[in-house]
Amino acid sequence: MSKIIRIGTRDSELALWQATTVQQKLEALGYDTTLVPIKSTGDKVLDKPLYELGITGIFTKTLDVALLKDQIDIAVHSMKDVPTQLPKSIVQTAVLQRAVTSDVLVHKGTDFLTSENVSIIATGSLRRKAQWLNRYPHHNVVDLRGNVNSRLLKLIENDWNGAIFAQAGLERIKLLPKDAVELDWMIPAPAQGAMLVVALENDEFSKDASKKLNHKDSEITTTIEREFLRTLEGGCTAPIGALAQIKDKSVHFEGVIFSLDGKQKIEIQKETEVKNSLGFGQACAKEVLNMGGDKLMDAIRNENSALH
Repeated sequence: MSKIIRIGTRDSELALWQATTVQQKLEALGYDTTLVPIKSTGDKVLDKPLYELGITGIFTKTLDVALLKDQIDIAVHSMKDVPTQLPKSIVQTAVLQRAVTSDVLVHKGTDFLTSENVSIIATGSLRRKAQWLNRYPHHNVVDLRGNVNSRLLKLIENDWNGAIFAQAGLERIKLLPKDAVELDWMIPAPAQGAMLVVALENDEFSKDASKKLNHKDSEITTTIEREFLRTLEGGCTAPIGALAQIKDKSVHFEGVIFSLDGKQKIEIQKETEVKNSLGFGQACAKEVLNMGGDKLMDAIRNENSALH
């Protein structure tokens, strides 16, 4: 092949696992590659919750800059971290076959789940926090930042009852505890469990190479979920969950939006045929907005403005 494809990645263990997976798949197709690990702003600033940093794509921006500066040829991301609007000149080339989408609770014993006592759960995600408080309004939710390894360590070091993680991330680096509880009632983040490859729009070689890794069903479901997110969000960070699944020739979709304190919840469940899935996520989001989601999003924007 005519050039070595430089694969940009964050330098956490999970990000390196993802980039190495892409590297192995490309090399199996006959391409020459090299990994280029880069530390992101999201990994450097660990003393503030993500939503307070007010930056879209905090984990992806550093790699975007590296792409635009021609320091790398493709970038590998956890797709749920990627803003729904990619920067100018950067395009999505592949969504790899999606892993499990669930969130899990890593804990120090589960008795607290049936107790009326105040318990402490850790997460850096507004979506997880709102869904947890919706189910357990008497619990306290504290902020938890850092890569997977450092978050697990913080759980051990603090007097918290548990912390919430994406199951896929823990499984990928073999850190999923045997007694972790799958939160099958929690709607995941749009595109959770999926890995995304992006390249420069004018780099035909890297685009063609990485497109060969695309998994069509995963591309369809994540596109629907991210459409739902983009239509609702309007650039605002909010507790939004979305999950699209293909069964036979139909797409089953479940979407939800919560108030920041978890007390209000608007949800939607719909299905359509795969051949009609274009624009399906947007249509579901518009329905949610008409059900009162527009007022809820306004309230979230006002609360977020007050936080900043």
